[in-house]
Amino acid sequence: MNLKEEKYTRYALVREMMETPGIIKSFDPGVSAKFADAIKSKKGLFLTGEGSSRIFPAKRAIQRSLQKSFAMPVVTEGSTQAAEYDLQDFAVFAASNSGQTKEVIRLVTSLKQHKHNAVFGLTANPGTKLEEIASGTHVLTCGKENAVAATKSVVEQGLFYDSLLRKIHGVKMEGLKDLAEKTEQALTIKIDAGITDIIRKASVIYFAGRNNGVAEELALKTNEITRKKSAYLEGTFAVHGIEEVMDKSEVLIWIDPFEAEQDKFNECLVKGVGMNIIAISAKKTIFPTIIIPEGGEHSEYVQLAAGWNLLVETGISLGIDLDKPVRARKVGNEYIAG
Repeated sequence: MNLKEEKYTRYALVREMMETPGIIKSFDPGVSAKFADAIKSKKGLFLTGEGSSRIFPAKRAIQRSLQKSFAMPVVTEGSTQAAEYDLQDFAVFAASNSGQTKEVIRLVTSLKQHKHNAVFGLTANPGTKLEEIASGTHVLTCGKENAVAATKSVVEQGLFYDSLLRKIHGVKMEGLKDLAEKTEQALTIKIDAGITDIIRKASVIYFAGRNNGVAEELALKTNEITRKKSAYLEGTFAVHGIEEVMDKSEVLIWIDPFEAEQDKFNECLVKGVGMNIIAISAKKTIFPTIIIPEGGEHSEYVQLAAGWNLLVETGISLGIDLDKPVRARKVGNEYIAG
């Protein structure tokens, strides 16, 4: 996709996606510093929210924390289930772009009523209910999103959590200019028409990949952008039983495929089921592959951007109004005072 052709520029969704490289480039890792001491006073960090405000930002933070052997445990759960937990030993960050998500407001209110002293908010809008009740709140710089599907805010949330964990552990955040350039490349890379056609015709679109929020977030975006049914198959789940009910009309998009498992996926799904597998990767695979820049320790952002690109091309090829879903709302479950 690009910002030169009217078929793309007419949509707020595309314009907001294309703002993402600039948001990455201008991101200030110092914005999380004011929260670091309060969080270090706790035994762990609990990241909550609903939908896109949690899936990618929180799960990527967990993956990177484990990869870097950071001492502080990082955990995530949806806000309603989180209300069933004893979180007194955790610093809690609750993310809601609107600042009005009902489940988030309910959890934060309950924690504050129980005298929890480290409950923080992450939102894209100032002056919200979340900011009013949290111990402290960071407001993103990306600005309001007009498209229903959250995009640029998801990336800035991810960057914020990344900077927060690095600040807590004394690790410098670097490489954002390079990441911005690679993200723009992923957003604008030309998608082979044959790949778009396979996905356009699919009855169900599965996403496979690591539990770092990328494939799962893209599965959600598939519903909002292409209006097709989708599912996220974590890790190698796709070859552990679900193949029994898959059929050749479906497609699997594999994010950064595990090299050791490609032959098994090919045997079970391509040969066994007769379905197509499309890969998004920085290197060639045995499947039709959308080759993207190598993002190093920031690779998940590049992968996510490439997935957005693919979904936009699919949605446009289907003649869908990307900004106007029939049922999906910008605030899925909105808090209403009183």
